[in-house]
Amino acid sequence: MSGLLDGLPEEQRRLLREAPPGQDLAASPMLAKLSDRRAFGPGWLFERKLDGVRALTVREAGESRARLLSRSGQFMNRTYPELVEALEAQPCPDFTVDGEIVAFAHGRTDFARLQRRMQLTDPRQARASPVTVTYYLFDLLALDGTDLTRLPLRTRKSLLRRALRFEAPLRLTPHRNEGGQELLDRACAQGWEGLIAKRAGGRYVHGRSSDWLKMKCARSQELVIGGFTEPSGTRFGFGALLLGHYEGDRLRYAGKVGTGYDRATLRDVRARLDERPSERSPFADPVRERGAHWVRPELVAQVAFTEWTRDGMLRHPRFLGLRHDKEPREVVREVVREEPAGRRRRSLSAAPPACRDLTQNPHSFPPRRARAGTARNLNAGPIPRRPTRRRAGTHDGDRDRVRTARHGRPRRRSAGADLRGRAAAQSR
Repeated sequence: MSGLLDGLPEEQRRLLREAPPGQDLAASPMLAKLSDRRAFGPGWLFERKLDGVRALTVREAGESRARLLSRSGQFMNRTYPELVEALEAQPCPDFTVDGEIVAFAHGRTDFARLQRRMQLTDPRQARASPVTVTYYLFDLLALDGTDLTRLPLRTRKSLLRRALRFEAPLRLTPHRNEGGQELLDRACAQGWEGLIAKRAGGRYVHGRSSDWLKMKCARSQELVIGGFTEPSGTRFGFGALLLGHYEGDRLRYAGKVGTGYDRATLRDVRARLDERPSERSPFADPVRERGAHWVRPELVAQVAFTEWTRDGMLRHPRFLGLRHDKEPREVVREVVREEPAGRRRRSLSAAPPACRDLTQNPHSFPPRRARAGTARNLNAGPIPRRPTRRRAGTHDGDRDRVRTARHGRPRRRSAGADLRGRAAAQSR
């Protein structure tokens, strides 16, 4: 695989360094900032925001096993053994990749469905589970013992596409070279979580960065569970969860959530709450809930809501599931920040010349298999795709690419057809 790096231009090869241990490199993944920005220049890429669990994989030369890690560093090999098996079957013996694990329901990624797999730690039970998972990869941090985080994002994506084979359950996350309000509107209409805008020439930095911006269709975030109320009527388990977020060292109360549970969830969450009793409230603010039970703030919930009220409470919250991949102390209130469209930080070239060569990979597309889903929905299952014919000087992401027609005549694809067809096919 060293030939992939040999093909880089000299200016990018000078950015390469010896990689640290893979687990150290994956210890603090790059995170996006919530934004309401909708106008972007040509130096950005756009991916769909997946409703799943962040996962990084480390495979190092000389080791027999790949390590699948959560964003907080927890090992997930026993929960997703089929993913580990697919990663270990890769011909490349040394890589560190970043991506998201998802489960599908009705053609869309569904975090609630994924919850049923997240709780399994026995590989045999995980393999027998009816919840099928897919691992979407979107970044390459290291290859053949070489640190790639200094390279532009577009180059890292090109290397990722060539370095690995993308067959179920592994998928390459598609991206668009143009986006904004119109693309976000389409994403929301198709039931997506939203979009992630990424600076095409940006490096991979550890922690939250304005080089990655998340644009959500509906508001949701993680919140810490600090207590619960007793159920009433025919309800069992608990009535509502009492939630908060950290502001420095203080856990600020954000309200309660009493909807979004099924019977299995009520039973499971109540058992976890009973294991963490506390005699006093963990919240810095007064909580006026009669008969509230307090717990140690160790559990994190994903909650959807319509907005924050002026006094810092959640409006119309709905429970989505527990998060096992985030530490409670990392949970803060997400604030939408607008970055001026005219502001541009100096970064590396957004479209390095080598990308044209690196993306020409015969293994870029999945093998033919049964049709599942439609090309109009990027969350649907894989769709067979014919190889494409490129004009000299064109880039794989360019809209002026030419697809071979059924009768052998090349025809130009429109921007709309490219959005609905090409991006959907690449995501499988």
